[in-house]
Amino acid sequence: MAALLPPPLEIDPPLLNTANPWATDLADLTKLYACPHTGAVTTRTSLLDGFRHNPSVHQYAFFDAATHDPAATAAPTSTTTNSASLNTLGYSPLTLDQYLGFIQQIAAAAHTASGDAETGGKPPKGFLVSVTGRPDDVAACYKRIAATQTALPDPRRVPLAMEVNLSCPNIPGAPPPAYDSTALLSYLTAIQGAIAETIEATGVQIPVGFKTPPYTHAGQFDVLFGALKASAPASSGGVCPLSFLTATNTLGSCLVMTDSETGAVPALAGGGIGGMAGAPLHPIALGNVVTLRQRLDAGPAALGHIRVIGAGGVSDAAGFGRMKSVGAYAVGVGTGLGIHGVGVFGKILP
Repeated sequence: MAALLPPPLEIDPPLLNTANPWATDLADLTKLYACPHTGAVTTRTSLLDGFRHNPSVHQYAFFDAATHDPAATAAPTSTTTNSASLNTLGYSPLTLDQYLGFIQQIAAAAHTASGDAETGGKPPKGFLVSVTGRPDDVAACYKRIAATQTALPDPRRVPLAMEVNLSCPNIPGAPPPAYDSTALLSYLTAIQGAIAETIEATGVQIPVGFKTPPYTHAGQFDVLFGALKASAPASSGGVCPLSFLTATNTLGSCLVMTDSETGAVPALAGGGIGGMAGAPLHPIALGNVVTLRQRLDAGPAALGHIRVIGAGGVSDAAGFGRMKSVGAYAVGVGTGLGIHGVGVFGKILP
């Protein structure tokens, strides 16, 4: 007997923010949730115990992708020519439990505002809770997020999902798991265990997805799909536990220079090597989305249900349209949010 498919990720309208520094605190998340043009909100990537943020090391900068000139200020402006970002931030200094507390506050306020009134056909609007850590940490994250889902005043109106960030090189002593088939499978196995335990205890299951890095050759896609297929062996009628993939994260090992009295120097501290996003990332993000969608559709039935969130360099309606045209179920915005503020979503979907 075939295994049941995991719950689908539902985002309507199909536009949301990505996990980024402009989704860090309660004020950020409240503004994103209140925006009528977002169909969901993604939290900044968190750990169970938080990330040791050091402002003298962990930084970000915007820059003009045409001239490579860094911005003089990080404040959003309507006339800026900045279209890209570089960051050395790592993860959020806030813990997962703090984010779950924020979500409970936002959900409670929404419930109070609506009372028992019908939604009038308005689709639910939920959160993608972005997390990372080792496999057992991620399994624990799943259980906490699922428990929060059941504790919300009206879980149907504020559905939760977990996005696992496996593409940042910030786990000590290990390469990014998204490039290693064995590591990927260890996460999938841990998640499957957490799902089974949660269903047995509460009957609740929430969507889970992986956020992937920019893959640059077929072998890297092979690594990902090898792990996805191994998590759902045909011999047992299995199904991959993931509901979605988010592609892509920033492109690592990038450097932006700025002029100084002594010549060109890195725009960010500590040598300045970081993850690049925004306009220069858009072509590779499109390529990743279309490749993932084609492989998912051509692969075994155990993978065909997985949806793709396209992210990378979208800040206008044209970019949104390109992402949708290559197979993105929904579209994420990161650098565009940082440069233009929450109003960017209204420009993408008026």
